[in-house]
Parts: sequence; structure tokens; C-alpha cells
Amino acid sequence: MIRVLKAGFYTSIQDKGRTGFASIGIPVSGAMDRYAADLANHILNNSLEDALLEITFGGCVLEFSTATYISISGGDFSAKINNIPILLNARIKIHKNDVLSFGNIKFGARCYVAVKNGFLTERVLKSRSFYKGITSSFLIKKDDLLPISSSPSDLEQSTTSIKILKIHFTSQELKCDEGPEFNLLNDIQKKQIKNQVFTISNLNNRMGYQLKEPIKNYLPQLLTSAVLPGTVQLTPSGKLIILMRDCQVTGGYPRILQLSRNAINELAQKTTGNNIQFTFN
Repeated sequence: MIRVLKAGFYTSIQDKGRTGFASIGIPVSGAMDRYAADLANHILNNSLEDALLEITFGGCVLEFSTATYISISGGDFSAKINNIPILLNARIKIHKNDVLSFGNIKFGARCYVAVKNGFLTERVLKSRSFYKGITSSFLIKKDDLLPISSSPSDLEQSTTSIKILKIHFTSQELKCDEGPEFNLLNDIQKKQIKNQVFTISNLNNRMGYQLKEPIKNYLPQLLTSAVLPGTVQLTPSGKLIILMRDCQVTGGYPRILQLSRNAINELAQKTTGNNIQFTFN
């Protein structure tokens, strides 16, 4: 087990999410940055389907009641074991009663803690991903007990770490394709979308990221249509909303862009005040 001594700003269990349930209105959910989550699992030779802890902006403190191995990928929140700094993107041996903590944010918005064989929390609709109204909890809370398996002792702690490209965290460019309603836009709107440097507003979370700079919207309201993580919607007020992993499965706003899979991962590591620019495949 792992005891949560401090939950942090927004911490949840996530895996690859729930696919195949859109017909009953169930969002996909899952790790916001799948690239970082997959890397954390890969380092431990876990299945990429194994559940991890997604930590937003750090502040989390965890106590291990069993020996195991962990790896941490994604944002750098100054992780420590028993107040001793540890490497990102490396296999770390954990002993019984060790305490994992996170401090200052160096870069990124989310990190992923993988444990050997994954977190063994409740599985609902083929996934352990937390989502309000579907799983019994949607956030990790202080004093929660998170089930994990005990690990074999034949692995050794790594003294090296995998290098991750910093461009994953620093690039402003988000690759995308034209959405189903893109061609309803006029030339001025299209030019602004292609040339504008947008700013992420404070309205950003697992459901979606709203951008500050408006686009004049002359489009009629549409019938409700299917949307996906990475769909960029244009609201009647002219604001752009980029849907993320916890987004609804249908929407009535024009779908003007669709982010690439990697662009969704990169956006998940950005936050309020960061800039982005759409680039077309």
C-alpha cells in the first residue's frame, strides 16, 4: 500500500482511459500526457495499460508500506525520497516506509509516478482512470491508501536516466489538422488562426483549455456532433476551447481544428499564461 500524506493540487489515478463507451456518454479520460505516462511504465517494464499516478504541479507526499520500484516522468517537481533528490526517467528502488515528496516546479505541469505492476485501484468500465461520477473518487485525498503489489527484489536501482527532449515542454507549436467546420471560416478568420500566438487562460483543466485571444465568430449554431480529445471548438463569443482527456463526447460548437496525438501530450504540460501557436500538418 501507499499512504497519501499530502494530496497536492490535483492528483489522480489514470491509465489509457475508457474507449468504446462514447455511445452512453462516457468520456475517454486517461493520462493527459500519454508520452510521459508511457515512458514511466516502459522504464519499469510494465504494461503500457498499467495505471499511474498523475500529479499536477507537485505538492504530493506519499509513504510506502511495501518495497517496490518506481519511475517518474513528465514535469520536474524536484522529487525526493526521504528528502534526498532522485532522478527523473529512471528506475528507483523503494524500501518499506520510504517517503516520496515533491517540491519546487522546474518545468512542466504534470508528472507521472509509475509503480512496478501498476496501481491496483478500482477498475470501472475496463479502466482505473478517475472520473467524477464514474469512479468512487475523482481525486486522491489525504490519508487515502493506494493498493500496489509487492515487487521482486532482483531489480536494481538505475544510476542513469533516459533523456527526454526538452522541446516536449518548451515548444509553442501544436501540430493540427483542419476540423470538419474549418472551411466554414472566412479567409480573415483562417489567417488569424494560422498566424496568431494564443495565450492559455486560467480556464484550463483536464476537460479543456480555453485561449484568451478571440476569433470573430459569424458561424451559425450547429447540430450536436461528435468531439474528441484535441478537438478545437469555436464558441459563439469567439473564444477557442481545446478539448482534453476528460472532455464530453458531443458538442454543438464548430470543430475548426483537431490536434495531433503528440500535440495533446505537449499541451498537457502547459498552463496559464503559456503561449501556443497552431501549425498545420
